[in-house]
Amino acid sequence: MDTFVRTMMENFGVFGIGFLMFLENIFPPMPSELIMPLAGYQSAQGQMSLFAVIASGTVGSLLGVIPWYYAGHYLGKRRMKRLASRHGRWLTLSPDDVEKADAWFRRRGPMAVLFGRLVPTVRTLISVPAGIAHMPMTTFVVYSAIGAAIWTAFLTVVGYLLGQQYDLISDYVGPVSNAVIILIVLYYIYRVVTFDGDRNQEGDAREQE
Repeated sequence: MDTFVRTMMENFGVFGIGFLMFLENIFPPMPSELIMPLAGYQSAQGQMSLFAVIASGTVGSLLGVIPWYYAGHYLGKRRMKRLASRHGRWLTLSPDDVEKADAWFRRRGPMAVLFGRLVPTVRTLISVPAGIAHMPMTTFVVYSAIGAAIWTAFLTVVGYLLGQQYDLISDYVGPVSNAVIILIVLYYIYRVVTFDGDRNQEGDAREQE
C-alpha cells in the first residue's frame, strides 16, 4: 500500500492526493494517517506546495463523505442498518456502528460532524446519521470542510516537519511506515473475520417488533 500511495503522488501530484483521500473515506484500509504525513513529507522535499497538499487532501476527504451522507439521507436508519448487516463485512460497517454514530450525532448535533472528522473511528460514519437526520447540505458541507481541513492540515504538517529532518529519520521512515500499514491491514482483516451480520440482523429484527 505504501508503494501504491507513493506512486499515486508521484504520477498525479496533488490530484493523486485528493483521490487517495477520497478513497480513504470509501475504503477503510486506505488511511489518512498514512497518506497525508507522506504528502507533507514530500512537500518538505520541494515536490509539492504545502498549501496545495492540504487543500487537495481536504477536498478529496470532503468528496468522500458526501456519498455516505446521501446513503443515510435516502435509505434512513432502518434500511441503512439492514444494508450494513448484509454487506458491511467488507466496509467493516456494522449496524452497531450505525447506531453508535447516530446516537453520537443526536447528542452533539451539527458540531458532531465537525468534531467527528477529527476522530479516526467516527470520521466517515458520522456522515450517515447526518444524512438520516436530513441535516441541510450546506451546513453539512461547511462543518465537514472545517473538520476535514483541521485533520488534514495536522497530519500534513507532521509529515512536513519530519521531512525537514530527513537526515535524522531517513533510516526509520520505511520500517515505521511498513509497521503502520501492517497494523492497519491486520485490523481490517480482524474486522472482516469477526463481522457478525446474523447477530446484528437479529438485533435489528427485535428493534422492529
